[in-house]
Amino acid sequence: MKVNGWFSLYSKERKVKMSGMDYEKALAFIHGRTQFKKRPSLDRMRKFTEYLDHPEKKFAAVHVTGTNGKGSTTAFLRNLFMAQGRRVGTYTSPFIIKFNERIAINGQMIPDDELVRLVKHIKPVVARLDRELSAKGGGPTEFEIITALMFLYFVEQKVDIAVIEVGIGGTYDSTNVIMPLVSVITTVALDHAHLLGKTLTSIAGHKAGIIKYQRPVVIGRLPAEARKVITTVAAEKKAQLYALNENYTVVPESANGRWGENFDYSGLEKKLPKIHESLLGSYQVDNAGAAITAFLLAARMQGWPVQDIDIYNAMAQTKWPGRFELINHEPMIILDGAHNEAAIQGVKKTLTTHFRQQTVFVIIAILADKQPRKMIKTLAELPNVHLIATTFTGPRRVAQPTELVNELDQLEYVEKWQEALVKTLHQMSATDILLITGSLYFVSEVRSYFTT
Repeated sequence: MKVNGWFSLYSKERKVKMSGMDYEKALAFIHGRTQFKKRPSLDRMRKFTEYLDHPEKKFAAVHVTGTNGKGSTTAFLRNLFMAQGRRVGTYTSPFIIKFNERIAINGQMIPDDELVRLVKHIKPVVARLDRELSAKGGGPTEFEIITALMFLYFVEQKVDIAVIEVGIGGTYDSTNVIMPLVSVITTVALDHAHLLGKTLTSIAGHKAGIIKYQRPVVIGRLPAEARKVITTVAAEKKAQLYALNENYTVVPESANGRWGENFDYSGLEKKLPKIHESLLGSYQVDNAGAAITAFLLAARMQGWPVQDIDIYNAMAQTKWPGRFELINHEPMIILDGAHNEAAIQGVKKTLTTHFRQQTVFVIIAILADKQPRKMIKTLAELPNVHLIATTFTGPRRVAQPTELVNELDQLEYVEKWQEALVKTLHQMSATDILLITGSLYFVSEVRSYFTT
């Protein structure tokens, strides 16, 4: 069994590329800021952009939110616009390998020196806001600063359009100072309950906050209670709603053994049969459909002609790290950042659809503030799955579900993921599958070992 030399993994030291002290100081400045404020508001971000001469108003954009699917939808949109020869900015989170990935143009992350220069540019503005807002909790947060850097970079680089992913929620997210051509809401499920509420209705209300007056909004496959909230807000804002299975449809087709999914698309006077998209998972068909719909709307609003062949090429060429990403063929090793229960349900469906005849080993690590017990039990329902729970160096406390080992026969616990990986690889045959999943932060940590 060949695993690209990976049996020596555990003794391998992670290589970290240092980009110079200026870069390290710039990152330290960004990460040293407060992450959240007690009273969410866009007033601080609006004042921030005002002092920067409103860069957020100087480029066209598509705004994307959703509990899951934001990243993949953003990647599809990026490739769709790029296939037309457009210069496309993307703003995403979290990053997989390097911080700079969050701000990119045509898939190329912002260079270190550009990031340093822009940080130096905004530091006096941040200091000014710290002084002016000292009685109200201080100046910009970490995410607000990153968002401002993105706005400035996209203006300077003269992007034709930007695809901007919401950080959390929508209403009070710092990206929500833009006036997008189109808003996209991919999914609504339970996550970030401490910030968005414990019901789908509450979470949907936050997502609906990105809907703008008389600007179209595209929605994916939503639960009934979430869809009701979003439909109501769209009507109040006179925003034309483009809903899956009403205004556009996607019909899955056989992929004929190719990695990814095939589907037929219909919507906005387009009928596109047998589109192939290269991201595996039935939920990716829904994401692709929402992306195509938003793309067609934005292109129409901008007066950009669309060729069908560009859509086919863009979907087939789209890649998105850490989303059912195949990183080794023999044995097959897959990375997927399924970081909440809804995402794990999607993983379960994909394993059932594509790998039911094979033995699947799953190494999983989850942040404690998610739903680790429920997520692990969901995967344990599959008879061909062997589960190994583990830990990693997370930004917050990582779940240690040792009590579940006594409840689930197919679950074991190995504290260090490196040990879990080596142990699992020795157990596998060439035809078995290894899925490494859970937190995107975990997937990022593991992926760096496979790619360096």
